[in-house]
Amino acid sequence: MEPSALANVAADTTDPLAGLRAVASLRTVADMLEYRQVETAVGNGHTWTEIAAALGVTRQAVHKKYAKRLSPRSPR
Repeated sequence: MEPSALANVAADTTDPLAGLRAVASLRTVADMLEYRQVETAVGNGHTWTEIAAALGVTRQAVHKKYAKRLSPRSPR
């Protein structure tokens, strides 16, 4: 299902269980997209501080979450 369709299901309270499944699916999509953007940002030479500011978290939080997950070929 497309993210926009998932968002519609997640916002509809008619069937809360379907809505919750849609929220979980959106969370998975958002996590995947965030990882790809962080990986690209690091690869493009952005600092952990810049990436953290863009995400609205601390440098330590974003580094802890992603530093070990990035591919070895990604510059750090």
